[in-house]
Amino acid sequence: MISYAPLWKTMKEKEITTYALIHKHGFDSHTLNDMKHNKSVTANTLETLCKILDCTANDVIEFL
Repeated sequence: MISYAPLWKTMKEKEITTYALIHKHGFDSHTLNDMKHNKSVTANTLETLCKILDCTANDVIEFL
């Protein structure tokens, strides 16, 4: 099972909101919604998030 709990924690620590991801960085709102429901996303999406947040994949996703 996939969990994006680390993403929400990382975003909070870096003070980046979902609004900023969507409007400032052009991140797709539907993808964020999928992530809120722990649905899978592409490796490209994870890479984009890591670049935006300046973090590693471990700071975005975990496998349970």
